[in-house]
Parts: sequence; C-alpha cells; structure tokens
Amino acid sequence: MAKAKGYAVPAAGAPLAPFTFDRREPNADDVVIAIKHCGVCHSDIHMVDNGWGQSVYPIVPGHEITGVVTAVGSGVTKFKEGDRVGVGCFVDSCTTCAARDLDREQYMPGLVLTYSGFEPGSDLPTYGGYSDHMVVKEGYVLSIPDNLALDAAAPLLCAGITLYSPLRHWNAGPGKSVAILGMGGLGHMGVKLAHALGAEVTVLSQTLSKQEDGLKMGADHYYATSDPKTFETLAGTLDLIICTVSAGIDWGAYLSLLKVDGTMVLVGAPEEPVPLNAFALIPGRRTLAGSMIGSIKETQEMLDFCGQHGIVADIETIAIDQINEAYQRMAKSDVRYRFVIDMATL
Repeated sequence: MAKAKGYAVPAAGAPLAPFTFDRREPNADDVVIAIKHCGVCHSDIHMVDNGWGQSVYPIVPGHEITGVVTAVGSGVTKFKEGDRVGVGCFVDSCTTCAARDLDREQYMPGLVLTYSGFEPGSDLPTYGGYSDHMVVKEGYVLSIPDNLALDAAAPLLCAGITLYSPLRHWNAGPGKSVAILGMGGLGHMGVKLAHALGAEVTVLSQTLSKQEDGLKMGADHYYATSDPKTFETLAGTLDLIICTVSAGIDWGAYLSLLKVDGTMVLVGAPEEPVPLNAFALIPGRRTLAGSMIGSIKETQEMLDFCGQHGIVADIETIAIDQINEAYQRMAKSDVRYRFVIDMATL
C-alpha cells in the first residue's frame, strides 16, 4: 500500500475534511497518476449526502480528474511517464462477461466507480480525485489532447461525456433542433458540443441571466422557462431536449415542446421519482429517455473531438480547502460554470 492524502467525508451530512488513506500498489497493467486538477460535479454532492442511497463511506469524491503519469507497470503500452492523462467516472468494468460491450460498457454489469465503490475482488474502497495521486488500470486512463489545458479539460471527463454521448446517440447535427435544459455545469458543455456538431441549439433556462454567455458559446436561441410564452412559442418545434437539471420540473410541459418522434433525454438525476402522465408521450409518439456518461472508447472520442474544436469547460479554480464553500455555492447555482480544484493546494 502507498499512503495518499485527500479530502473526504466520513458519513452523510459531514463536511469534507483532510484525510489520509491507502492506495494499492501498482500492478503490471497499472498507471500511476499525479493528480493536478479535479472538477467538482453535482453528483459529488448527491454522493456525499447519500442522496441516491448508494454511497460507501468514507468518500473521497471526484471523477473529473486530470494529471500527469508518474510511473507505469511493466505491461503498460499506451502511456509513459510525463503523459497528460485523465480519469472519468469509472476505473474498471467486467472484461470477461458474456455481455461485454466496449461501446456500451457503462451500462454493463461489473462497473467499478471511481469513488464510493470497491476495487475488484477486494474490500478496498475506491477513492476519487480530491487527492494527490491514484493508481488506475491502463484501459481506463484517457489521453488529454495537448492543446487543452488540464484545469479546463477536467470537467470533460464527466460533464463533457455526459452531454456528448446522448448528442451523438440521438444524432444531433445539421438539420436537428436541439434544446439544452439548464445552463449550468452540464448545460454549458451541451451548448458547446451541440453547436460544434452542427445542430441548431436552443437554451432553456429559468431566467435570461446567462443569455449572453449562452449565445457566445454557440446557442442560436435562448428562452426563459419562467415565461409561459416560451412554451407557446416552442410547442412542437424540437427534435431533442437534453435535460441537465436534477430538480423537479413540469415534465409534461417540456415534452410538449417536442416534434412528433422527438426525444427528451435525462442526464440530470432527480432524487425524487419522475411523475408523468402517459398522454404527455402518446400523442406525438414522443420518448422520455435516459443517458449515463459514455464508454472509455466514446470518452476518448469526445476528448479528441474537443481537441479538434478547442472545446473546454468554463471554470472557476478553487483551492481544496474551499470545497465546502464551493458545495454551498453550487446548491445556489453560484458558479460559471464548473468548479475545478487545483490539487497543488492540497
């Protein structure tokens, strides 16, 4: 075991605080990474508070990780010391299952989360990126394009792929009208990616306070959902809505904005059940769907796409000892648009 340091919570409701823990020794197929930056995802708050009922304590959060390789195992062929790399939401999966599917591995059995899980075949918890270093199997390490800054690229490892995957799956591109519901850490990435894919992009946000930002990022249209006229104006006009919010909304009202055969995709995860009238779907043959991150293969594709188009997150960099304040600010949507921890402050 190798000692690591980071920030953790011991139980639901506790604040994040300094924490020393064990990382496993690297195997032949492992990469050792010095963590330079870690994005702060809203799901970190859900997990810290056990909002989804699946948390494993103590938790060292963080799954938007960028850093530099400091050592590699004898069997590693893709990476070398000094490489710029990233780690996203999972660090292992079932490589021998009959259902093995490299294109959809995030949905297959055996997924091992980057934190709040367990190392395969052991009772050693997985600990995330609010820490100084980590040890990861080569197949779950990603290459960061050289033209992307490591701090602003960190949110691509969750926020970026969470939006890229459904945009690609539902064929966002020229001739498609795509709406991004919510202009936050996830939503602003959706605007940039949908625009780069060539879609006509609409932002649906509670107010117009971020309209200028949204238009600069590539939105063609921007509407306030607090204005009832928005729903009259956009009724039946959208091919695809990506819902990034995790608060309760009027699901039927948003589904009414879809064209025939349109789809609304949930990537934000409300803690409460989604109430829905069947007649929000049946007339218009509309679909309410969900999407969860992407495979390692698709995540690397997304990173390469972002490298080609110069896409990164808009970030506010914080020191690690500001993390509890950052959580409070996130709960108030007081960030534009993603907090990223500078791990040099640990």
